Amino acid sequence: PARYFDTKTTEPISFFLSSLEELLAWQPNSNDDFNVSAVPLAKRQPPLHSRRPRTLVCHDMRGGYLEDRFIQGSATRDPYVFYHWRYIDIFVYFSHHTVTIPPVVWTNAAHRNSVPVLGTFITEWADGEKLCEAFLAGGEEAYGAVAEQLARIAQHFRFDGWLVNIENTLSAAAVGNLPLFLQKLTAQVHSAVPGGLVIWYDSVLKDGTLRWQNELNDENRMFFDACDGFFTNYNWKEEQLERTQRLAGSRQDDVYVGVDVFARGDVIGGGFDTDKSLRLIRQYGLSAAIFAPGWVYEHLGKENFLQNENRFWGLLAEYLPTHSICTLPLTTSFSLGMGSSTFLDGKDEESGPWYDLSAQDIQPLYPEDQGKLSTICCLQDAWCGGSSLQLQGTIPPGEERMAVRLFSLQMPAPPQLFLTLLYKLEGPQPDDFTVALEVTTWDSEICLEGNPTSLPEPNGRHYPRFLPAPPPSLAKLLAACHRGSHGWTSRGVPCLHPVCYELELQDCSLRDVSVIVSRQQPSPQETSFTCLLGEVRVLDTASLAASPPQVHSMMASQLWWQ
Repeated sequence: PARYFDTKTTEPISFFLSSLEELLAWQPNSNDDFNVSAVPLAKRQPPLHSRRPRTLVCHDMRGGYLEDRFIQGSATRDPYVFYHWRYIDIFVYFSHHTVTIPPVVWTNAAHRNSVPVLGTFITEWADGEKLCEAFLAGGEEAYGAVAEQLARIAQHFRFDGWLVNIENTLSAAAVGNLPLFLQKLTAQVHSAVPGGLVIWYDSVLKDGTLRWQNELNDENRMFFDACDGFFTNYNWKEEQLERTQRLAGSRQDDVYVGVDVFARGDVIGGGFDTDKSLRLIRQYGLSAAIFAPGWVYEHLGKENFLQNENRFWGLLAEYLPTHSICTLPLTTSFSLGMGSSTFLDGKDEESGPWYDLSAQDIQPLYPEDQGKLSTICCLQDAWCGGSSLQLQGTIPPGEERMAVRLFSLQMPAPPQLFLTLLYKLEGPQPDDFTVALEVTTWDSEICLEGNPTSLPEPNGRHYPRFLPAPPPSLAKLLAACHRGSHGWTSRGVPCLHPVCYELELQDCSLRDVSVIVSRQQPSPQETSFTCLLGEVRVLDTASLAASPPQVHSMMASQLWWQ
């Protein structure tokens, strides 16, 4: 069927529903299986419901369902990718189809990085009026059936809820039932999807007229009261933020103030000035909804996309509370889910572009320090996947080392950790530097519910002990590292380091994992370095002893023999 399989290639694709009839007729079937997310939503600290301002990203690009619709990837050159997951809390996939089911590749990538994903339920124009009249004016049975189907779809495809956007006028009967529909949908999503969310977009008013308010007020408050959050339109002024904050009261974190990165209409900021909007929004303790950050790709073009993307998010970083990883193992090769080649064990196995967000790894923080440090993905060389993480920095005169914070953690420390690091030093004098891992901790009494951007300084710095020979339980994992450098060389000299460390800890919580680049010799001059990180692992030793789960009831279908 063309809904599920691309007619040109027969490959499985993600899909949307275009009408109320299609929504009400939807039933799970075996063709859906490709679209079901295979990655559970990873836990995070602080949890999403913590009382602190959040950041929502609403992804709207050229109508949606572009190359990201290919569930098993495509040979796309220079595709759009998003990877600043540590800085955001909710990801919405937006399109103008009635029921936008997020392409599963986005759900997999977001979930791996602890970010929930929402689809969009939208009605617009005259067709939207007819659709709303059919299900809202029809009474509880009609709107209850729509709420139930939307909750079933989220549960079946394993994404996390809905943005609801009614952009057309409503009859008195329809608008009277709208808050009841939102309540019903919210309750159904909460019961079907753990941690599920329903967010309302600032559009129609309590009398059924379509008039964007750019704030929370008495004309639209009943919709906010009926669900989990309110996403304002984009043309707000500071006094509207003030009124919104007052009216929202203890729920100010549930108001997501809209910021259009394309800066359409009378808006504050946009583009590389988006920090101006964020600064104001945060002054009032409100959450933010960043709409169409794909501006970086669409407006500035594919060339230098990664540099431009890092610049865009780097300018916003001080206004984006990050969230921390709170489960082990932590393993990443820093792959973006795209590449110009496919690498395995440091070897370029297959040249040619590829794009598959399901293959995106856990992403680090992307620290930037103007003139001193830049962190960017390198597509020319990788240990596994399509990219490595390139650190370029300058150690100032008189200083011996630079610490680059990769991951923020919040969890009780296990008694023993194994850590591995694969790296490569580049540049004229790679032998002038050493590279090692640092783990910071704090006392275990410190409450973990706080905002990780304002937690106290770590009170323990640990430099894991180098293990010349990894223990048997780890040796199998590291076997690949000993097959040779596979071209990871510097000026013809192999410099691939399969380095394994051990760290024993007691009565403390993990805080950060950093890479330390040190000079071999003290120097009165500043010294520049370039280091590629191929892989980092942080493993709880106890878990290595456990045998992997067995796979049962394997079935293969739709085979194509070549």
